[in-house]
Amino acid sequence: MYVATQYQQVLNEVHECARACGRTPESVKLIAVSKTVGMPEIRDAFAAGALDFGENRPDCIAEKEPQLLQANWHFIGNVQSRAIPTIVKHSCLIHSLYKESHLPVIERAASELGKVQDVLIEVNVSGEESKGGVAPEALPELIEQAQRYPHIRVRGLMTMAPQGSTELARECFEGLAALHARVKAQMNAQEAADFTELSMGMSEDWQVAIPAGATMVRVGRAIFSEGFAGNKREMGK
Repeated sequence: MYVATQYQQVLNEVHECARACGRTPESVKLIAVSKTVGMPEIRDAFAAGALDFGENRPDCIAEKEPQLLQANWHFIGNVQSRAIPTIVKHSCLIHSLYKESHLPVIERAASELGKVQDVLIEVNVSGEESKGGVAPEALPELIEQAQRYPHIRVRGLMTMAPQGSTELARECFEGLAALHARVKAQMNAQEAADFTELSMGMSEDWQVAIPAGATMVRVGRAIFSEGFAGNKREMGK
């Protein structure tokens, strides 16, 4: 039952971190990234209270989502055009949209299912070539294009920080939060009401993402890898 124990440990630490920032525990959603594990581990986490799971492959989310319909399934991987119908069918939220060419495909798939697909725009704040995401300066245009589709709802932004440096991660997260605020200030009332989410922070760096304003943290190894101690190490070293 180590999964249940580790999930509760991470959840408690997320709540404590939120409180330390003057925020309510409910203001940060813990997404259990289950991409490397099977249904027994997922069910252990669900029994411990996990309601949100993240998958990065269309075939895996299509296999797992029907087995646990009570959960919320997030797609956090690279979006490929041919897999969009599958992703839309099984995802409550797509975290990684950044190509304008994917918008009409998502619109068509969502329309056929009779749903409005919630999405986050992935932003490459760090500028690393190895990371996906739209450039910050191109973000407003992409959001404007997305808002033209009736079956797509832009809920916020997502990013991935550089690995190995807490300070660089902090700068990346604070940069995304500032960008989110600037973009939101230009929206109308309804668009701004929908645009509430900041998905940033993983097992190694969620502790600095929450003070920067994260509303969702994506944690996998600290929950599903037995004995993982990354969430206990001192940040900043």
